[in-house]
Amino acid sequence: MKISNQGLDLIKRFEGLRLKPYRCPANIPTIGYGSTRYEDGSKVKMTDQPITCERAEALLLGTLGSYEKAVNEMVAVPLEQHQFDALVSFAYNLGAAALKKSTLMKLLNDGDYSGAMGQFMRWTRAGGRVMAGLEARREAEQELFAGITEKKRAIA
Repeated sequence: MKISNQGLDLIKRFEGLRLKPYRCPANIPTIGYGSTRYEDGSKVKMTDQPITCERAEALLLGTLGSYEKAVNEMVAVPLEQHQFDALVSFAYNLGAAALKKSTLMKLLNDGDYSGAMGQFMRWTRAGGRVMAGLEARREAEQELFAGITEKKRAIA
């Protein structure tokens, strides 16, 4: 599977777009839509020049391929597109290794979709503190995993 526009939009919304290098909450130099590395694999440095919107988009799309591949390889049960999108967003934010070793993935691969969905909100800390931005992102990923869209939420 590949991420859909809905999943891509969720990632962009929570990562935000910054054309100059900045330090993420984990204090890692970052640029664009949360990219920590460039196309050639080199790490972002705080002294790097700003990038264009087009390059930020290319970095994101180039990086997402590895997260799509990781999710495709680690999930052993059937997924719907919205579930895949939520997992790719999660992995993009926290790393594929964190997803792979998580209880979320264990429950999912045991076929417990509901139990897996309940695990998203356990991943809201950075530096030992609960972060409002991570809470909002995990809630959005959880809703996406459940198939709840903005349109459905507005109707409810």
